[in-house]
Amino acid sequence: MPTTALPTVPLGRTGMQITRVGFGAWAIGGGGWTFAWGDQDDAASVAAIHHAVELGINWIDTAAVYGLGHSEEVVARALRGLPVSDRPYVFTKCGLVWNEADRLKAPLRVGASESIRREVEASLRRLDVERIDLYQMHWPAEDGTPLEEYWQTLLDLKTEGKVRAVGLSNHGAAQLEVAEALGHIDSLQPPFSAIQRAAGDADIPWCSAHGTGVIAYSPMQSGLLSGRFSTARARSLPAGDWRSRSAEFQGEALERNLALADALRPVAVRHCVSVAAVAVAWTLAWDGVSGAIVGARAPEQVDGWIAAATLTLSDADLDEIGAAITRTGAGRGPVRPT
Repeated sequence: MPTTALPTVPLGRTGMQITRVGFGAWAIGGGGWTFAWGDQDDAASVAAIHHAVELGINWIDTAAVYGLGHSEEVVARALRGLPVSDRPYVFTKCGLVWNEADRLKAPLRVGASESIRREVEASLRRLDVERIDLYQMHWPAEDGTPLEEYWQTLLDLKTEGKVRAVGLSNHGAAQLEVAEALGHIDSLQPPFSAIQRAAGDADIPWCSAHGTGVIAYSPMQSGLLSGRFSTARARSLPAGDWRSRSAEFQGEALERNLALADALRPVAVRHCVSVAAVAVAWTLAWDGVSGAIVGARAPEQVDGWIAAATLTLSDADLDEIGAAITRTGAGRGPVRPT
């Protein structure tokens, strides 16, 4: 059973009350695919999920493509080890279709209705659940399927009871407007951090105005704002870790990003929390953001950011962080919530 009771907020109009942070299951998919974080021990992954639930976290975010199905299987293994009453909500995503014959090839962004229906059945089977709590389209389709068509498919899955709620990930405000005309968007999952701030311009405000929950991903910018990253570590990332190929982990961008992480330390000290917790709490300070997805590959990593679930940054904190963003030149987008 959970050892703590964390505060919860509504996830849009879904009726689900979620903790301000959720467990991100991208990295626990393991290695051997295009966007892997490297090899991962499944037992450590299960232990991390159980630890997060014990601390009060009540939702897990995964996707079919994470580990090419493996992340969902690990989540199912973790759920089977929990009493039914303690099991967290499970959110997963569709629309990225991989080639089993070439697992290192980038997945295709597919929106065809028959493909999504195959995907939801596969996710239900891997997760070993009767209904998925939140099902999201991972990226806009690139197979010629119009947004209206794949969004209608998700709405139909909700009507049929395959999923409880439906949303979009990596879609912008203009696309949200089109989808909303067909049926309500329960959630948006955008990339959002003190480095990658573009969603704060129009996407998050749109969601706030339309009753759409926002669950931000990569609030620590894939570790750059954890307070534990360094230039040396970035240079030593193995080829099997997608971050070794990311521009944010190289050159002047890396220097700016690490300078911003250092600027968060005084705020962390004042609140007696980690830099990671401050970075996550910054995303939660934005009106319209319901929760933040934070990954962990071992129980001790959960301990590093769990304080974000209860941390409220003051106006002075937000001013200080906004000034640091401007001073360091890290990332792009608005520097402070209004």
